[in-house]
Amino acid sequence: MKSKLSSFLSLVIPLLLGAGLTYYTYNSFTEEQIAKMKSHFLTANYNYVYISLFLAILGYVLRAYRWKYTLNQVDSHSGFTLNFLAVSIGYFINLTIPRSGEVSRALILKKYKNLPFDKVFGTIIAERIVDFIILLLFIFTALILEFNTLKNFLLIYIPIKKLIIILVIGIIGFLIFTYLYLYSKWKFILWLKDKIDGLKDGALSVFKLPNKIPFLFYTLLIWLSYVLMFYFTIFALEATSHIGLGTIAVAFVIGSLTIAFTNGGFGFFPVLIAKILFLYQIPLEAGNAFGWLVWTSQLVITIAMGIFAFLALPVVTRNK
Repeated sequence: MKSKLSSFLSLVIPLLLGAGLTYYTYNSFTEEQIAKMKSHFLTANYNYVYISLFLAILGYVLRAYRWKYTLNQVDSHSGFTLNFLAVSIGYFINLTIPRSGEVSRALILKKYKNLPFDKVFGTIIAERIVDFIILLLFIFTALILEFNTLKNFLLIYIPIKKLIIILVIGIIGFLIFTYLYLYSKWKFILWLKDKIDGLKDGALSVFKLPNKIPFLFYTLLIWLSYVLMFYFTIFALEATSHIGLGTIAVAFVIGSLTIAFTNGGFGFFPVLIAKILFLYQIPLEAGNAFGWLVWTSQLVITIAMGIFAFLALPVVTRNK
């Protein structure tokens, strides 16, 4: 019962916060500002949005293909088609509870290929570790290009004191967990150690890959598709078509972090993107229109690919 309640709250609370932020933001706009925002949507060049959607699908393909390298390393073999459907469903599920889609990917391979869940899930963790390193590189690049602007934004919109408190609590919790993990003989801890050993096999698989260069190559292509997906959309609106590399880097980093830590960025993504662009003299109306254009188009492709994958999965695996 508690587990169901926790899952329900983890889904509903971020959605309510996003909806509340959206309502608060747009309720503060005047009728003239809302009219300007609508005009941006009406005059947008949607050809660039279509290019962005194509790049999004390409990212799915690249991620599904890259997955085979870590799966092969732990002797868990599955075909590209199943990987692609699992990735599509994973992105779709992530719209509910953040990062829950990673679990669904492993469950699909367990169900249809009878692969060990812990090792498969470990390969996904390995992928995420590499992706996180790439994201850190983007953050570092954005800091170098636009240090003063990004610093001011973070100080204004992120409660530093609360982050420090959370960090201290996290460190204390980590130390307690480490002590129990190393010295406790509780049955639960022993069971957890056994599961973590399986996860480690998958998580460390990326460091043992015989073909590290192809894996890293596809990783770079995946992130290139993300950046280009964001980049091409700026040309859809005349007001954003002139923004520079530094602005794009900062907006991309903030957008990526927002999507990673919320329900697909619902409510938060357009507002934060608009505030970032406002720092670079992009009017709030155009910034919000751009944020909604990027977020909505990616939401549409995520839902469409997710529904397609759900429908195709029984057909592709009909003999399983």
